[in-house]
Amino acid sequence: MRRILTWFLGTVAVVALLFGYKTSTGASVTPTSDTVVAASGTGPSTGSTGASDSTGSTTYTGSVAQTRWGPVQVTITVAGGRITDVSVPQYPDGNGKDQQINASALPVLTRETISAQSTDIDMVSGATVTSEGYVESLQSALDQAGLA
Repeated sequence: MRRILTWFLGTVAVVALLFGYKTSTGASVTPTSDTVVAASGTGPSTGSTGASDSTGSTTYTGSVAQTRWGPVQVTITVAGGRITDVSVPQYPDGNGKDQQINASALPVLTRETISAQSTDIDMVSGATVTSEGYVESLQSALDQAGLA
């Protein structure tokens, strides 16, 4: 009888802990990492055509990729037919774990993009969902730029 009672109380405790666990909310919070993002605009964008500046470079904003942890959006700057800069104005950062993961994953993804000049980049281990959303939005921006 004592074993059954112990098992039952243990099961109840585990179920209570599982239901009390807070996961990502998917809420979009203003980005805080200067090394990862360069915010453009005030709200979510579904993608836009290029905007040129005085240096001859053009910026293309990819469509927002909705992931289970939140939206991901990539903006690329193209000059001379090459990607010269990548920023991520939207990414999951609704909790501390999201912020920690993306603070290390997004710089890797942006470096890989500039190096590969395409979506042929490696996923970041531990940030698979963000990596997949990043590639989806990047492909949209590359399509707009005519680089895909």
